[in-house]
Amino acid sequence: MELTADHIKTWMKKADKKFQDKKEYLTELDQAVGDGDHGVNMARGFSEVIKKIDQDYETPSDVLKDVAMTLMSKVGGAAGPLYGTAFLKLSTQVKGKDVIDFSNFVESLNAGVEGIKQRGKAESGEKTLLDVWVPLTESLKEQSDFDSQSLKDISESLMNKTKDIKATKGRASYLGDRSIGHLDPGSVSSFYLFEALAETIEGGQ
Repeated sequence: MELTADHIKTWMKKADKKFQDKKEYLTELDQAVGDGDHGVNMARGFSEVIKKIDQDYETPSDVLKDVAMTLMSKVGGAAGPLYGTAFLKLSTQVKGKDVIDFSNFVESLNAGVEGIKQRGKAESGEKTLLDVWVPLTESLKEQSDFDSQSLKDISESLMNKTKDIKATKGRASYLGDRSIGHLDPGSVSSFYLFEALAETIEGGQ
C-alpha cells in the first residue's frame, strides 16, 4: 500500500474524531501528572487541522506541512511544538513524492522522532510521547509493509508501558516516584494518532 494526500487527510479526520471523543479522558490523565490541558489542546488543535486541510492537495507532503503549521500555532502547551515539529519533519522527508510507500514512511517517522528529541530535549525512557514514537519506529524498521493490526497493537502496548515509567521530563517530573502508576498523556494521544493511521490503512482510503 502507498499513502496518498487523501489518505493523510483521512488519517487526520480519524485522529480528530478520537481527540474530540477522548478530550475529557486526556484531560483527566493530564490533571494527574501535568497541567490538565492536554485533552483540550489536542481537541482544539485537530479541529483547526480539519478546517485547514479541507482543500485539494497534490502531494502528501503538502498536507503534512499544513498539519504541522496548524498544530504549532493552535495547540497550546508542549504538545503543539512537539507534534508540529514531528509532522514538519514527516513533510520534509517525503517532499516531492506523489505517494508515500512503507520505507518512505518509516524514514519520515524516524525524522519525526529526531525532531521531537531536539525540540523537547528528551529521550525515550523519560515518560513522554517518545516512549511510543521511538520503539514503534524501531519495530517498524523490522517490517516490510504497512500492517494495521501490528501498528495498533505495538503502539497500544507501548502506551500502556508508560504507566511503569518514572517521569524525569516536563511537569510530571516534579512528582518523582508518584508519577509511576499513571499513563503519560502524550503517549496516550500518540496511540490515538497511530490507531487512526491503522484504521486509515485498514480502510484503504
